[in-house]
Amino acid sequence: MEYYFLGTGAGIPSLYRNVSSAALLLPEYNGDTWLFDCGEGTQHQILSSPIKLSKLTKIFITHLHGDHLFGLPGVLGSRSFLGCEAPLTVYGPKGIRPFVEVAMQTSNTYLKYPLEVIEIEEGMTIELDHFKISVRLLDHIVPSYGYRIEEKEHPGELQVDKLLEAGIPPGPIYREIKEGKTITLPDGRVIHGSEWIAAPKQGKKLAVLGDTKPTQSAVELAEEVDLLIHESTFRRGLEERAEKYYHSTNIQAAQVAKQAKAKRLILTHISSRYNEEGSRELLQEAREIFPHTWIASDGSSFPIE
Repeated sequence: MEYYFLGTGAGIPSLYRNVSSAALLLPEYNGDTWLFDCGEGTQHQILSSPIKLSKLTKIFITHLHGDHLFGLPGVLGSRSFLGCEAPLTVYGPKGIRPFVEVAMQTSNTYLKYPLEVIEIEEGMTIELDHFKISVRLLDHIVPSYGYRIEEKEHPGELQVDKLLEAGIPPGPIYREIKEGKTITLPDGRVIHGSEWIAAPKQGKKLAVLGDTKPTQSAVELAEEVDLLIHESTFRRGLEERAEKYYHSTNIQAAQVAKQAKAKRLILTHISSRYNEEGSRELLQEAREIFPHTWIASDGSSFPIE
């Protein structure tokens, strides 16, 4: 699993950063790709990325501000123009459905694939085959949500080394053991399959937050995640401005990560006032609070370990 940033800026694009969009790459699951937010220019950013629209199966919109949304009609249309016929699901706050419907109708865009649009709400849980996604309301000027993505635990692996040490050679019997069956061996020994299977392996966890002021729901979404994606529109010293516009500073994002006991923090949604040097300073300040912090740039990627 890998989290790839397409756009990491706030509000408007700059020479250094496009507006918000990122992708969760899932090579373990048929190469599926999920988008998180879809600001203007997202499909252009995709052209120079490893992302393929044919592999895009889900889009999660955090809130309905243009810098997170205006690229959606283009992505939906381009996916169809490329001949994709596999279903796609879009999740987003109330209002996302009419936005998509009007955009498609007004532009006379016909989609060759089934499109489902689901409007999210506070406390909602999305159950998928291999994942559980929790939705929580954050604190922004408009309803803005965070997503906690939890990979379901993997079944324990068959302990082949121990079977060989016990004199049980490979063969069809291994499949029966892995299924947990009780088996009588040719030498009379009775073995219980469950005793030869390792403990289940915990799945990976990440939290992707929309625009927000510091809020308790952000901490709860981020509790002990492997990767936390948190906005950092402003830096230390601009707390009043962040409060006024319902955003967070780098320090506040680091404090959320520390309180939640997250393993890693990635700062994004960076104001256009910060050039490369300013971004480095923003990162260094955050690391004073939470050392395991990185700052995203367009085209950067982070494995989820």
